[in-house]
Amino acid sequence: MKKYLISLILLLSALQVFAVHIVIPMDDSQKDHLKAYGIAFWILQNNLEVNWLLNYRGGSFSLQHYKDVEDECIIRGVTYEIIADAQMSLIYNEIARPEVNMDKVKLEKAPKVAVYAPEGNLPWDDAVTMVLSYAEIPYERIYDEEIVRGDLSKYDWVHLHHEDFTGQYGKFYGSYRNAPWYREQQRQAEEDATKLGFAKVSQLKLFVAKRLQEYIFNGGFLFAMCSATDSYEIALAAQNTDICESMFDGDPSDPDAQSKLDFTQTLAFRDFTLNRNPTEYEFSNIDLSTKRHVDKNSDYFMLFDYSAKWDPVPTMLCQNHTKIVKGFMGQTTSFDKRFIKPEVLVMGELKAKDEARYLHGEFGKGTWTFYGGHDPEDYQHFVGDPKTELELHPNSPGYRLILNNILFPAAKKKKLKT
Repeated sequence: MKKYLISLILLLSALQVFAVHIVIPMDDSQKDHLKAYGIAFWILQNNLEVNWLLNYRGGSFSLQHYKDVEDECIIRGVTYEIIADAQMSLIYNEIARPEVNMDKVKLEKAPKVAVYAPEGNLPWDDAVTMVLSYAEIPYERIYDEEIVRGDLSKYDWVHLHHEDFTGQYGKFYGSYRNAPWYREQQRQAEEDATKLGFAKVSQLKLFVAKRLQEYIFNGGFLFAMCSATDSYEIALAAQNTDICESMFDGDPSDPDAQSKLDFTQTLAFRDFTLNRNPTEYEFSNIDLSTKRHVDKNSDYFMLFDYSAKWDPVPTMLCQNHTKIVKGFMGQTTSFDKRFIKPEVLVMGELKAKDEARYLHGEFGKGTWTFYGGHDPEDYQHFVGDPKTELELHPNSPGYRLILNNILFPAAKKKKLKT
């Protein structure tokens, strides 16, 4: 009996010593940061628990060891480490120390992701769809018909493709009004508006913008890049006036449109001035694209540091292996800080030019994030340019910010409220 007890104790001790965990590091040791997010998402899809270790080695992930997870990391080329139970406990204890700016957040459930984009847009037209595909994170495409039908409630997280919510067709009129793709875009948009019961495209887009606002208010997570940020805000502000000239909607704009803007309706911006020239490729003075005069080789923005234990939301959204992110342009590149509402959180900025690149805010029960620029690894993307090959940029800090937002809705809600 005594020998049996000794053997049992030794066996239990051995199991404890050899109990293992998987750590997916997100510092410079990671071979493919972008696919690492896909692994975390895949783990959640398989109903397993995974921890996001905020500010620990660039925002690493940890979980109990499963051979299937290890195999998936190998298949996808993601760096992982096997950690003994005792060593993992030491790491968790270090993270939990009050004076250490780290925290452990449990990710609970894979969010259902939707991308608001029209059929026919190629995947490389949009950074979010490209990185979702590269990271192997599933998403569904929705557009105006689905939103009018009331489908938004099916999704936890929605990304706005590079849309123009003002009904001015991206303000491409000056350069591309005779291009076949532009004419087809306008024809299709007008046909869709009529089919859905709207007299103008701008009226349909305003309806969609307000539905998206309701979606956030009711607890949704909204993410937008490039022109889907400021054009969305302009549509909300201009809901009581007409800002479209006759080449866009068949009748002149309201000459008093500027004075009729209602900034109480917007999420992020206030007191901005519209660009009323229909031939200029700019919506308003929110965007600094044409005024910033930043040399390409010195175009970087800084991410802010936040307290992981007291400000877990912005901490999650800023997880990275570097605080300095290479800048990139778009129709909307960056935001003039003079027009940002005081309650909005600026998470990334180019301080020397007083411009914001990365914004976050709350509205009702939900949140929204705006990210300036078109493609984090294509400095100045033009219509018709070839797609970015993310296989060449697996450690992109700029793309990591997008994927932080994808995982954010999976975090344990009780933890976020503390």
